[in-house]
Amino acid sequence: MSDLIHVPVMPQQVLRYLAPAQNRGLVVDATLGEGGHSALFLETSAHVHLVGLDADATMLERAAVRLAPYSGRYSLHHVWFDDYFASYSQEQERPVAVLFDLGISMYHFRQSGRGFTFREQERLDMRLNPSSQTSAATIVNTSSERQLADLIFQLGEERYSRRIAAAIVRRRHQAPIETAADLADIVNRCVPPAYRHGRIHPATRTFQALRIAVNGELDRLARALDAAIDVLAVGGRLGVISFHSLEDRIVKHAFRERKNRSISASQAPMSSSERVQVLTKKPLVADQDECLRNPAARSAKFRVLEKTELEKTEGVS
Repeated sequence: MSDLIHVPVMPQQVLRYLAPAQNRGLVVDATLGEGGHSALFLETSAHVHLVGLDADATMLERAAVRLAPYSGRYSLHHVWFDDYFASYSQEQERPVAVLFDLGISMYHFRQSGRGFTFREQERLDMRLNPSSQTSAATIVNTSSERQLADLIFQLGEERYSRRIAAAIVRRRHQAPIETAADLADIVNRCVPPAYRHGRIHPATRTFQALRIAVNGELDRLARALDAAIDVLAVGGRLGVISFHSLEDRIVKHAFRERKNRSISASQAPMSSSERVQVLTKKPLVADQDECLRNPAARSAKFRVLEKTELEKTEGVS
């Protein structure tokens, strides 16, 4: 494995909220990556068993090296997290903690060769699971101008989405757009000069939109959260680290919806159910020291909920 190691964000906050209170139980790292958060759980909770999930088989291999000192205490699964929780059976042990860290690994940006970064002449791919059918190049070269504009605006929140979509269509009439650097150049050339010298590269939002679309990230997240809350043990906690407003909006909505569902259940006659309590009224963020050490943490937001038991009560007529 390369010396390039992904540094997990907000490690202290994750442990404070998600480390099992009894120092035992099942923990699910729904976004294993290179195993940074998983290693923290295994190191600090001696009797925890961990399940790690990742859609990219390469990440499982890299994480296995990092987690080797904890052999026998974890299992790794090549699966999308929404599929994993959707297929959870009633016979399986319920997790006491579930973590979603929605950030993309530094490996994907710097070493995967799949076009996640606009700074390299890499093939325009962006598939987290290379066996998936649709690549970024397919979307860029086959979608209509309107489809591209809508995608870039909705999933990238890009103000110049129509201009960028038009430029993409013009360029692909000459030749297919095949590399990340080619796409970045198209975006850079078509936006206003002032936009090229902003805080972020002008292609950042376009690349975000394509990555989300290729991997179905937002739909998968919404499905996974609902299913993961269902399987969470009573007394268990679920935390999500998001990195942009679209993700955070889905997490906030999912938490609120499950909390409201709990309130409705408590008001039903002779109701007996599980309730959800949101532990973070506002999302937690990384402190200044961490942001200086790990710039990726600057945009991280951490939300946590807990499942508790709702006692059986008489309804009010």
